[in-house]
Amino acid sequence: MDTATTAPVRPTAAGRTPLILAGFLLCIFAVGTAELLVGGLLPQIATAVHVSVARAGQLVTAYALGVVVGGPLITVLTARTPRKPLVLGLVAVFVAGSLISAASSSYWLLGAGRVLAALSQGTLFAVAMVVVTTVVSPERAGRAIAVVVSGLTLATVLGVPLGALLGHAFGWRTPFLAVAVLAAAGGAVLAVAMPRTPAPVTSARSELAVLRRRPVVVAIATTAVGFAGVGTVLTYLVPLLTRVSGFSAGVVSVLLLAYGAGSLVGNLVAGRLTDVSPTMTVRIVFLGLTGILAALPFLAPWRPAAVAAVLLFGLLATATIAPLQGLILRYAADAPTLSVAVNVSGFNLANALGSALGGGLVAAGALRWNGLAGALLALAGLGLSWLARPRSA
Repeated sequence: MDTATTAPVRPTAAGRTPLILAGFLLCIFAVGTAELLVGGLLPQIATAVHVSVARAGQLVTAYALGVVVGGPLITVLTARTPRKPLVLGLVAVFVAGSLISAASSSYWLLGAGRVLAALSQGTLFAVAMVVVTTVVSPERAGRAIAVVVSGLTLATVLGVPLGALLGHAFGWRTPFLAVAVLAAAGGAVLAVAMPRTPAPVTSARSELAVLRRRPVVVAIATTAVGFAGVGTVLTYLVPLLTRVSGFSAGVVSVLLLAYGAGSLVGNLVAGRLTDVSPTMTVRIVFLGLTGILAALPFLAPWRPAAVAAVLLFGLLATATIAPLQGLILRYAADAPTLSVAVNVSGFNLANALGSALGGGLVAAGALRWNGLAGALLALAGLGLSWLARPRSA
């Protein structure tokens, strides 16, 4: 997965690879936490800025739109910018947006801070994945991608609950300050560890040309469609476990932690398998997801089976990310950053599509059967992965 545009990084980064990986992991953890933070603080934020909870919830949508639009746009505009100053600039933008959010006294200023922070996410995530694959040997690239993705998994497992605890203990502004400090710390590590490299030789035009390649388009479509199957079920997993399985709220909290731990393990294992073959890994994971999601409606009413299903779902859910990004890096090797950024947007679109579909089924009284819809989407992702016609399986 080596690329001509960034290959010179590897010699000059010798000995600093762990620091580079740690810096990106910390930044992505902060960004991932910020993305989901508002959900756990909605009542407090709504009261503080004098809006309804429903309107405060639109801050989540605004952030998502900032990621979807900002990632590809900023990536195109910065195609010729050297990677180190670009990364540090993106971290600075995120920190500024988080500080504005923390200091906001109005709904609109808070929204502006959220959008500003979101604009950096897609490009930062894309550049992180491209850079980390150039500071390790090619046969370890998948594992390097998995380290970056682990930042998002840890944000879900630890960042969001800890952010909610901080918000309830010290006020809703504190978590925004915390993620700003974490991102700044990660940026400081990268400022020391990342080598300075020449500006990429690729241009915005070459990045756009690569994005139009059939395998790249199909791989992004695989992300947007196949990963939506995860969102269809995950968004409504708590009501499924309480209403259908009959678990108490306390037990569900434990199951969600187990789901998160499984996601972290599944992501790291998928990273290793991606180094063998990203195509094979994508197909195995989507096949597994199709099976467990299709079985979930029938397993959910029986508690022991429901527990096993949640654990298996956790192992497979984030295991899709590293191999899907690995496919993008393979098919767009000569100018990968924009394609990776668009694929990041694909994950966000998948979450939105899955949540909307799942919400429609819940509104129709079909909560138990969300898994079947998720299975169909995962199966469609599996089918799309075959259309990419990879060089090797």
